[in-house]
Amino acid sequence: MAAKRTVVLEHDRIQRKLDRMALQLLERNVGEKQLILVGIVPRGAALAKRLKKLLDTHGLLKTELLELVLPKDGPLNAPVELKPVTTKLDGKAVVLVDDVVMSGRTLMHAASHLVKFPVNSLTTMVLVDRLHRTYPIRADIVGLTLSTTFEEHISVELGTKDTVYLS
Repeated sequence: MAAKRTVVLEHDRIQRKLDRMALQLLERNVGEKQLILVGIVPRGAALAKRLKKLLDTHGLLKTELLELVLPKDGPLNAPVELKPVTTKLDGKAVVLVDDVVMSGRTLMHAASHLVKFPVNSLTTMVLVDRLHRTYPIRADIVGLTLSTTFEEHISVELGTKDTVYLS
């Protein structure tokens, strides 16, 4: 028997959340000339790509998109990769993007990799925050804060009809 899935956010609401998050990001980075968006693969990278499009429509600053690859189930067991490797983070405003934060483990390991560079600032941004923190990190910009049980699962499905499910 398939697990019951409840729709938490549908396509239009997700888009409105992303629009608001992009504006918050612009407000936080007044005076910056460039933002480096770093999306955690896979869904964080997809969200970062969408945020880049939204930010570019405002034309207030230059944006660049990077992908961060790390194993979410065992982030200490494999090297973290930042792609493309040609981009320099030194002195830049960096934004770390992911879809959902629960324990904070993935976000923490990704952020710890990025602060090895002499970045000007680091902002963390997630679409859904579940509030089950076991690591000392929080998202600076959040689309939706959702109180769940540990047994419940959040699924973010991005495509032509974006949806966030709770099961």
